[in-house]
Amino acid sequence: MKTTTGQDDSTATAAAPGTRERLVRATSRLLQRQGYEGTGIKQIAREAEATLGSVYHFFPGGKQELAAEAIRHGDQEFADLLRQGLGSVQDPAEAVAATGRLLGHHLRESDWLDGCPITATALETIGRTPDIQQAVAEAFENWRGIVQGKLRDSGLAEQDAHELAWTVINTLEGAELAAQVSRSEQPLEVAGRHLSRLIASYC
Repeated sequence: MKTTTGQDDSTATAAAPGTRERLVRATSRLLQRQGYEGTGIKQIAREAEATLGSVYHFFPGGKQELAAEAIRHGDQEFADLLRQGLGSVQDPAEAVAATGRLLGHHLRESDWLDGCPITATALETIGRTPDIQQAVAEAFENWRGIVQGKLRDSGLAEQDAHELAWTVINTLEGAELAAQVSRSEQPLEVAGRHLSRLIASYC
């Protein structure tokens, strides 16, 4: 069956997820680099090579709904980096140090632009946009859960693993910001080494 544009329905259906994914990815990247207030719907559409109509087709709630979905996308991207770093070494203390180095390398590769995918938006929208705040909270919980799982599976007690996971994520988040400001991997490398020593004291 043909659509009004002459395009086969099956082709149009197959193309739709591609457009949505481009919108989410573009929004995630823009929010990461310039924050929520600095990112407009028109810019998102241009970056995604999509029409304004398609933005509101996929996200009737507009920028706020799209931003929440972009936060979830950024959550998964950062989670993948965490899993990669923590999974690179069996020893949990060494794995956390390796994760710090990996994050530093990733940041350098982006020319210091792509730090935490959600920090800027989180700070700008606290108390104003519940959907975005919820997505941010879920992202942090997800990241802590990944670290906690690594520590627990390495033999640490559940409560210790839980509390150390908070410490690891909080420290790495601060170190990423410091690395961006200084344009140096050193803050993440130093944070990783000291977190490693802390975790080793529990093993």
